[in-house]
Amino acid sequence: MFAYPPQAAVLRPVPKNKLYGHARPSRAVRESFVSEVREIVWKYKLAPETVNLPAKPPVQEIQIFELTLKGEDYSEDVLRALDKAIPSLLFFEIRSAERVQFAAAYKRPNEADASKNVIDAYFATPWQPVEQERPALPLALDLAALYERMLQEHMKASPMALTPRRDESLHAMAERARLIQMKEKECRRLQAQMDREIQFNRKVELNGQLRRMRSELHALHQ
Repeated sequence: MFAYPPQAAVLRPVPKNKLYGHARPSRAVRESFVSEVREIVWKYKLAPETVNLPAKPPVQEIQIFELTLKGEDYSEDVLRALDKAIPSLLFFEIRSAERVQFAAAYKRPNEADASKNVIDAYFATPWQPVEQERPALPLALDLAALYERMLQEHMKASPMALTPRRDESLHAMAERARLIQMKEKECRRLQAQMDREIQFNRKVELNGQLRRMRSELHALHQ
């Protein structure tokens, strides 16, 4: 999604079996790695020595990992397993043939156990040509601010098209995104239920619920 500075390049292949030892994925997730992912490369490291920005707790480094797919699709569980295996904050570049997609989740320390991380929903951009020009990294005074702005750009570029409200924290923005996803799911459930319903009065009731839910969803996007 961004044009990373050459001095931040790592370009180091990451063996899948090394990740298994850290993430301990289920058998199904291991099978997804085998069937979906051709290669994993640690591509860039954004750190004080590579981007000339000071670290600021809890952000010490930001890593960019590239996944080259065997086919056209991948499971989000693959990204989640990588996020669990690697403590650093991660952004993903997913390549399939001549296309690339960028994805990241809001990742933060668990308040109950600082040795673990909470990984929220993923924000993925639409697929785009590999050769498409990329913007420079967002301007920031430290790595924490850089991470926040990078993730906000992912939220904005995703199908959710979420933009930050005035003085909205990254945590609050991620929570708003979670509520949007929850209400979108509920809208789909109500719509499907209404389509199946044959009783007129019940259909009207469901339609009213759906209208209210869509109104709440619209307000969350503002």
